[in-house]
Amino acid sequence: MRVIPVLDLMGGQIVRGVGGQRDHYRAIESRLCADARPESVAKAFVSLGFRQAYLADLDAIQQGAHAASFATYGSLLQAGLDLWVDAGLQSAAQARRLVEFEAGGRAISGIVAGLESLAGPRTLFAIGQVVEPRRLIFSLDLKHGKPLVGAGWAGLSPMQIAALALRAGVRRMIVLDLASVGMGAGVGTEPLCRRLSCLDSRLEIVGGGGVRSMADLDVLERAGCNSALVASALHDGRLSPRACAARSNGASPPLGVALFQEGR
Repeated sequence: MRVIPVLDLMGGQIVRGVGGQRDHYRAIESRLCADARPESVAKAFVSLGFRQAYLADLDAIQQGAHAASFATYGSLLQAGLDLWVDAGLQSAAQARRLVEFEAGGRAISGIVAGLESLAGPRTLFAIGQVVEPRRLIFSLDLKHGKPLVGAGWAGLSPMQIAALALRAGVRRMIVLDLASVGMGAGVGTEPLCRRLSCLDSRLEIVGGGGVRSMADLDVLERAGCNSALVASALHDGRLSPRACAARSNGASPPLGVALFQEGR
């Protein structure tokens, strides 16, 4: 089970996500770094042993491709992070720009196609034609358990959407309920993750939203998740960043052993 730190980027700084209510997001206050600049947060994660991070470019997601912060993507790559980027993809042309982007000889390793940004399955299939499977990530975006969808997905269940994503070439899927992000109440998508894990043995499932503790990571792992996205619990100390980095790098404790007791 890998732990992947989340970087929610908005207005040039890293913010704390709370329940998907983006108008209320504020700059992160973290025990790990002195300020909310993306470079500061990235360097803190790298120094603690993390090799990978997930970046949600909220400006691009909300405003469109013109708001994508390629300069920030470059600085995070050069800080040493293996980067997944959700830039609110709405077309294959936007995806191609991410595919071709490099900084300091480093490319974006994971290009996220988020359900909330995609007009319909045809857009996802088109993106799958320009992003090779090892770099393509589909985010099954939910709110209170219901898919966040445009008209092209109307009437489809999460499982039906996931099946279409597999047909589009997706082999890595994020399952994220935005209503749980930053609420500290647990993830809640475990039953869906368990069902998704039976769809295709090649599918890697990434859980997230509301992870509070090592116990939550164990629950996600038992539900079939290979990785977990975590934000708030790393910054406020409920989870030990070094323990999570060690777990991500193969030095994890046995399943069920919580390094920190308690409750993104």
